[in-house]
Amino acid sequence: MARVALVTGGSRGIGAAISKALKDQGCTVAATYAGNDEAASKFTEETGIKTYKWNVADYAESKAGIAKVEEELGPIDIVVANAGITRDAPFHKMTPEQWQQVVDTNLTGVFNTVHPVWPGMRERKFGRVIVISSVNGQKGQFAQVNYAATKAGDIGIVRSLAQEGARAGITANAVCPGYIATDMVMAVPEKVREAIIAQIPAGRLGEPEEIARCVAFLAADDAGFINGSTISANGAQFFG
Repeated sequence: MARVALVTGGSRGIGAAISKALKDQGCTVAATYAGNDEAASKFTEETGIKTYKWNVADYAESKAGIAKVEEELGPIDIVVANAGITRDAPFHKMTPEQWQQVVDTNLTGVFNTVHPVWPGMRERKFGRVIVISSVNGQKGQFAQVNYAATKAGDIGIVRSLAQEGARAGITANAVCPGYIATDMVMAVPEKVREAIIAQIPAGRLGEPEEIARCVAFLAADDAGFINGSTISANGAQFFG
């Protein structure tokens, strides 16, 4: 029977590539999104992957959404916590609202996504938890104190969950992408993009599919001894 995979933020960018890679691997995939109904509808039409709308920053919404996914598709075996936002500002200009919004989505959102499925994974003695962190959670980044803090915290989450879940057949790992050629990155001014690429020894941006292949590897049944790990996919920009 096909594994059921949940990918938050799974209808666009890196998340869309992950959703498609897991489907190609034989999983039944549910992709969540926060607000872009048109993009989600187009994604489902093109891929056949069902999309579900909820805010990962809200525990009640997440729990209800996950219950609906499991009712329609079956128990969730694989969780990819990919949804994330940025609210960039230098620290002296950062508002409490900018701080809290990023914490609520990027850090608490991981708790809200994993916590409802954790008991079922423990009961079934199988689970794959993969959190999409960031190179900036490893090295820090100017004007991203909020974002870097949450992405570093995500690594702490998987290292702790790995220890709790190992005897129950559950793995928890993180993938830390560098700068990837998503719509968001490609929308920045060309000079800024060139400055980013200049910092990457590979001399290019990564592709969403390259991150998706890391996730598909960690999600596989035979990846059970890889637990609490962090995969850096950043073109040699940083070794963490």
